[in-house]
Amino acid sequence: MNIVQNSLQKPTFYYGLVGVLLLIFPFINDERQLLILFTQIFIFAVLAMSYDLLLGYTGIVSFGHAMFFGIGAYSTAVVLDRMDATFLSLVIGIVIGVIIAAIVSFIVGVLSLRLKSHFYAMLTLAFAGLFLVGAQKWRSLTGGNDGFTFGIPDALKEREILYFTTLLLMILVFFALKRFTNSPVGKVLQAVRENESRTESLGYKILHYKVFASIVAGIIASLAGSFYVLTLRFVNTSVFTMDITLDALLMTIIGGVGTLVGAIIGAGLIEWAHHWLTDLAKVHWIFERWIIFFGIIYILAVMFFPKGIVGTVKDLFENRKQSRKVTKHAEQKVDVSR
Repeated sequence: MNIVQNSLQKPTFYYGLVGVLLLIFPFINDERQLLILFTQIFIFAVLAMSYDLLLGYTGIVSFGHAMFFGIGAYSTAVVLDRMDATFLSLVIGIVIGVIIAAIVSFIVGVLSLRLKSHFYAMLTLAFAGLFLVGAQKWRSLTGGNDGFTFGIPDALKEREILYFTTLLLMILVFFALKRFTNSPVGKVLQAVRENESRTESLGYKILHYKVFASIVAGIIASLAGSFYVLTLRFVNTSVFTMDITLDALLMTIIGGVGTLVGAIIGAGLIEWAHHWLTDLAKVHWIFERWIIFFGIIYILAVMFFPKGIVGTVKDLFENRKQSRKVTKHAEQKVDVSR
């Protein structure tokens, strides 16, 4: 009985339960629109987790995270467009995107991570702007604002297979980042977030750790971009816009900064809200201005969940556990006095 109770209290049990439910979902409900929505949620969850590694675990605020997302998107799209739409071409495109994202994140990190957080944020925004302008002007490669369509491997044209592929990607990224953040390197990054000067005084080269975190986050964001364009079979310069970075930021904050699970929950809520509010436009014209209602939902989430959904729930459980300990301790004192 105690073994069962202990297993129910472990997060791994709930992760496994949710994973099983997501695995069997297409067999219960294979509606095309829902499968597409869940696929988008899985992809943006990967993007949000990469952003959470920067914001939640390292304390780095970036306004240019979309450039890594866009690098992955265009690398995959261009390779699939110029070569045959095979799995080999797909792998080559993803690998090229990862390599370019790693190089760019290294260069941007070395040049800008010496600066304080708000200066770094503005500089990353400038770099992202350069990539956006470059994508708009290099029309022979990117198609400019009009973009271009491309083919994908035949197997991935089945929505169920693409659903399972993106679900597997999200699960692998989650557990990889979970292991990374619990490693000695991850603990140093969290120390940098809490007190940068004190961590440096202990002998750690904080710039090296921050650049490394930036590279890991850039690579994962590139993977999200690569799979994002597979769902659309189309790419244009919108993958480099500020909206992508803001989505990742909102998903991280609403779900809970520094939790990884919160990034997944935030991605699910925001994508679902976007889908739901867009559908309501068919009911009444006022919902055509869905971004206003989206803003209201965000404000309410921040008001009622100041530490994000996961952070607030954790605090509630910890406070309840603490109050039980105090009550138990008081009862023991009363028994002793008797």
